[in-house]
Amino acid sequence: MAKEYLIGDFLKRIKRPVKLVDDQDYKLVTIKINHNGVLLRELKKGALIKSKMYEVTNGDFILSGIDARNGAFGIVPPELNGAIVTNDFWYFEIDESIISKRLFLELTATTWFDEICKRGSDGTTQRIRLQKDKFFNQSVLLPEGNEQEELLEKILSFKRGQSNQDSEIINQKELITQLKQSILQEAIQGKLTAEWRNQNPIVEPASELLKRIKEQKVQLIKDKKIRKEKPLPPITEDQIPFELPKSWIWAYASDICNLYTGNSINKAEKEAKYKIEQPGLNYIGTKDVEFNMAGINYETGVIIPDQEIYTNFRVAPEHSVLVCIEGGSSGKKIGITEKKICFGNKLLASVPFLDFIGKYLYLYYHAPAFAAEFQSQSKGLRGGVSTNSFKMIKVPIPPEKEIIEIVQRVDGLFNKSIELESEIIESEKHAQILMQAVLKELFEIKKEEAHT
Repeated sequence: MAKEYLIGDFLKRIKRPVKLVDDQDYKLVTIKINHNGVLLRELKKGALIKSKMYEVTNGDFILSGIDARNGAFGIVPPELNGAIVTNDFWYFEIDESIISKRLFLELTATTWFDEICKRGSDGTTQRIRLQKDKFFNQSVLLPEGNEQEELLEKILSFKRGQSNQDSEIINQKELITQLKQSILQEAIQGKLTAEWRNQNPIVEPASELLKRIKEQKVQLIKDKKIRKEKPLPPITEDQIPFELPKSWIWAYASDICNLYTGNSINKAEKEAKYKIEQPGLNYIGTKDVEFNMAGINYETGVIIPDQEIYTNFRVAPEHSVLVCIEGGSSGKKIGITEKKICFGNKLLASVPFLDFIGKYLYLYYHAPAFAAEFQSQSKGLRGGVSTNSFKMIKVPIPPEKEIIEIVQRVDGLFNKSIELESEIIESEKHAQILMQAVLKELFEIKKEEAHT
């Protein structure tokens, strides 16, 4: 049989007020959305904490009053025993005479509790949060006695079976990542187009392409569109990372691109000057460039007005490759522009002197060989590189016709990998739907029993 309860019947919010000591370090908690765990946010001296704080202990079920509707809840882990939280975090005692703690915690790992938190939240657009009365006065049907153990075993049994499938999905994702890296590495080493070269033996070598690139660079210097730079030393035999096909050539990044960083904008400026509808260019920051070739987000709402673009901001044209060169994302966040933009100071634009090289350069920057080059030029800038160091990164240059062939082949192979990724995503969604179906079936049975 099932019985109807209010959330407040079995969840009792508790508080353990803490009197802060000025010179003591305290662990502050954060809770990630989408069921991603309860984590340490930072260590902070008591003297620097101005809010009233409350202590949590290992095993507490805790949620964020602000983000619970987005899956921000979980269990306090042992390493956060004695950590502190503000009043925006709720934690509870569970009345096990109504529901076993084990069953409740398993249910909170599903969409069952997500929906409870969504229904219990309210407020204006910017301040939606859990409301005490709406949350605690919701009614739910719960199985009684031994039926709770039966429900728990069904959930655990399903999860055991699902665990094997999850492991296989993780393995498949890793294999696709490795496949992409292998494709890119073979592409920039000339292995992907070895057969093409045999079929096209009379092709203008890359040395001639490099001459045209340098001529274009000289013309840009004469036109005062770029500055003349001190020449770099020749690339010697012992500096070459790997052997190239005979028709290819090594060059520095600065030989083929104009390299420069963007401009920073502080939060106040964004809100006061640039977050309004006006003619101008999108401003792209590091956060707007995605990992793993996922693209650039142009829908940031930040626009640099026309009158400021060419006086206060640097612009990257279409086909420029943006690379984060500072911080934890350095060398990992890489995007190619689809239109002219303004961009942030932690991003470096590689603007090719000949447009068609941009896509090839974008592929090279995602290859393992580039990661090694980037690391070799790191000078301690939190894992990043300076603009001058980036200029020293070595790039393998194929002949012009082979560049076009490489880009087409990689695009074709990546399209196939996208199809495989779509199948994996569908498998993940199917697993989630199955769990929801299991819960729906079980609770609908209990609902029917309660009303017969």
